[in-house]
Amino acid sequence: MKVRSVVRSAFLGFVILSVIFECALSPKYLRAQTSRNDVMQQYAKRVKMEFLFAWDNYRKYAWGHDELKPLTKTYYDWYRQSILMTPVDAYDTMVLMGLKREAQADEKLIDDSLSFAKDISVSNFEITIRMLGGLLSGYELNHDKRFLALATDLANRLLPVYNSPTGMPYRFVNLKTGKVSGRISNPAEIGTETLEMGTLSRLTGNPIYFQKAKKAVVTLFGHRSKIGLVGSAINVETGKWIDPESHISGGIDSYYEYLLKAWKLFGDKDFERMWKESAAAVNEYLAQRVDGELWYGHVNMDTGKLVRPYFGALDAYFPAELALGGELKRAEELQNSCYKMWLYYGIEPEQINYTNMAIVDSAYVLRPENIESNYYMWEFTHDPEYVCRAETYFNTFVYNCKVKNGFASLANVVTKRKIDETPSYMFAEVFKYLYLTFSPPTALPFDKVIFNTECHPLWKNFKGPGAAPVRH
Repeated sequence: MKVRSVVRSAFLGFVILSVIFECALSPKYLRAQTSRNDVMQQYAKRVKMEFLFAWDNYRKYAWGHDELKPLTKTYYDWYRQSILMTPVDAYDTMVLMGLKREAQADEKLIDDSLSFAKDISVSNFEITIRMLGGLLSGYELNHDKRFLALATDLANRLLPVYNSPTGMPYRFVNLKTGKVSGRISNPAEIGTETLEMGTLSRLTGNPIYFQKAKKAVVTLFGHRSKIGLVGSAINVETGKWIDPESHISGGIDSYYEYLLKAWKLFGDKDFERMWKESAAAVNEYLAQRVDGELWYGHVNMDTGKLVRPYFGALDAYFPAELALGGELKRAEELQNSCYKMWLYYGIEPEQINYTNMAIVDSAYVLRPENIESNYYMWEFTHDPEYVCRAETYFNTFVYNCKVKNGFASLANVVTKRKIDETPSYMFAEVFKYLYLTFSPPTALPFDKVIFNTECHPLWKNFKGPGAAPVRH
């Protein structure tokens, strides 16, 4: 066992050094032959090629369905009937990449086939960030009134979730009957609707959508602990916390993200105050240093006492929020830790113990958050190191996850055993963040948009058709 451990440690060290060496050397070598801009242009083309490879396989084996299953060359629908999750999630990526033929075919599929008049109970959170966000972003890019009509119809069918005694939303709703369920929820599922609902209110002139979503967030914020933290689970009918564990990971993550982004997108002072107070508490009680490295752990929401020294793929969104919130130095430190987590096993696991880098959850389900934060760091600093890292993210992602008929999640980042799934967010997020990192600002002006948590760009001052100039 000791020999195996030594061999494995030596191999992992070799992999890490190889990746770092390649990252450090290859750009210098390439720059001897061409400019950095040319290198970035080449990588943008490569990202677009891999997106097309994945999309062509979706079209071949899963057209009209929610997601591709690349290993068995078939499809998966989230519910009894398809809601075109991948087509909606992927649409704005195609537009930004200038893939006109693919975007036109996708738009026609959505226009002709998408309907929410279905007797199915859906996750309010998932359908909001993927479908509502994708339709709104698509409308702001293509000005197709059918997209706005679909978004409005969907939002109207989701409104019953807010009919709890507290105004915090239930987790599930039947799109046909309006029946709700899921009274035990979490901050992320309660607080990740304001960007989409607020944008719809802005586009339609109907304030009800933003009012409902904002009331839910204000109520949740009001239930924070005396030291300013929220827990992992709460009863939306009573406001009683069920799980006091506090962190920035899944189940809480996008609650913090939307506090910040609702302020930035709408200029809302209440969200500015809630973000600043929450960020201060998170930085004070969750931030941990191990050998000089910055991490964020899991603590008790009432005492701030460390519960678990865990960090993972979902937590890696936080450097982006720190940078957007103006804490660039802290963002840089945390992104360095995120990059280390990615390199350590050749691709990041779902969760690690950051005190010893041991794996807690070995899967990699094509998460984009590490790549997302790297993109933000590039936009805010223009340090070429982040372009170099983007090359590493892209190359290792393709090497580890590409299969004959698309891209597959990993069950284990050590053995690289595959899972027969391609989450729709790969099209919406992984490829878009990589493409935008390598592309010139004209692809999408970073300072003009706010991305929802599914990487659907929403324009800060959208005033109707023609207001969102996208050039290629």
